[in-house]
Amino acid sequence: MVERKPSNLGFESWIDRQIREATERGEFDGLAGKGEPIPGAGTSVDESWWLNDYLRREGLSSDVMLPPSLLLRRDIERLPQGVRELASESRVREVVAELNERIVRWLRMPEGPIVPIRPIDVDKVVAQWREARAAPTTEPAAPSVPAQRAEPERVSWWRRLRGGR
Repeated sequence: MVERKPSNLGFESWIDRQIREATERGEFDGLAGKGEPIPGAGTSVDESWWLNDYLRREGLSSDVMLPPSLLLRRDIERLPQGVRELASESRVREVVAELNERIVRWLRMPEGPIVPIRPIDVDKVVAQWREARAAPTTEPAAPSVPAQRAEPERVSWWRRLRGGR
């Protein structure tokens, strides 16, 4: 157990004394990496090298750091590709229903940056799924977004603030 700092000593001298005594007792001998630089420190311009290293070691994606609103937005954008491989219409409907449930939960109590998100039209996703299954498998499916967009619909600031509802 660590002893309490005496009131007549400053923090610096007390800490220095504890480090010196621990060194004399040999408590720092045999530590892994003794005398070596910290891996990745100072060799890169990236200040979050330690976080990237942690995510790599744990086998995690950087998506775990995204706020819920951005995760939902990403999942909405990836939905057409995600359901393309599903075998049945009922499974497509389940996946969209689960995503819509998460969206509604976020809309009821938003956290993180406010991003315009609205529930997905299940029938539209099912129709796209059917079209993708009917298309020949040799050619890639056409993107759901038209190549040339008309002028975007103007959305008032209030609707943007409320999530596009």
